Amino acid sequence: MKNNLNKSHIERYSRQIVLKNVGAIGQIKINNSKVLIVGAGGLGCPIADYLSRAGVGTIGIADFDKVNLSNIHRQNLYDSKDIGKYKVDIVKKKIKLINPFTKIKTYKKKINNKNLNNIIKNFDFIVDGSDNFKTKFILNKYSIKYKKNLIVGAISKFDGHVFTFDFKDKKTPCLRCFYQTEPSDEILNCETEGVMGPIAGIIGSIQANEIIKKILKIGKGLRKNILIIDLLTLNFRKATFKKKKNCICKKY
Repeated sequence: MKNNLNKSHIERYSRQIVLKNVGAIGQIKINNSKVLIVGAGGLGCPIADYLSRAGVGTIGIADFDKVNLSNIHRQNLYDSKDIGKYKVDIVKKKIKLINPFTKIKTYKKKINNKNLNNIIKNFDFIVDGSDNFKTKFILNKYSIKYKKNLIVGAISKFDGHVFTFDFKDKKTPCLRCFYQTEPSDEILNCETEGVMGPIAGIIGSIQANEIIKKILKIGKGLRKNILIIDLLTLNFRKATFKKKKNCICKKY
């Protein structure tokens, strides 16, 4: 753990160090933080981008997919030269150009119950950038088990959702408390449902901001709330939900 900032750090992060909620002590906390991002697509790209620019010390990226042409309109770390290459390899290369101080750990695999158990232990904060509910619920399960902070995002069409969970607090409801039944992945299927590129950037940026707030322990989160964004109407609203009596989160 590093407890000081060198001249290069101070210049690089000067515009956020000057914030009274950050300062040098806050920047050191950011530099020492470890964040796992699951999914390197429309959400994962802006999350990784902004967290690295903020100075997060270690970022894990988990994704097994390759870049294709249809990704580029909303996945802002890729360009046409990246088509056919593994996303995690491209993200690592580009984040290193953005911030050489950030350590990147890549996991070129599909997250499941077997491998997440070992991966999640190495990180303090978990960010969901996946495009399916099976992965989201696995992240939910293991974040509860290991009492992690979990930021969940979802996008479709012109719409986006954000959840923030701090599972150190036993009163916090979880993702399964919100969804009474497991939703169909068709809801998040960009190929059939479509998605407007900017919603990915907006939701991913909010998720990155929520992680930074969690690292610094500042501001208000979305505890017991979901943030719902509709870009067609420019409607931003929060909806409250409660912990279910028989939810899996009660077992941990």
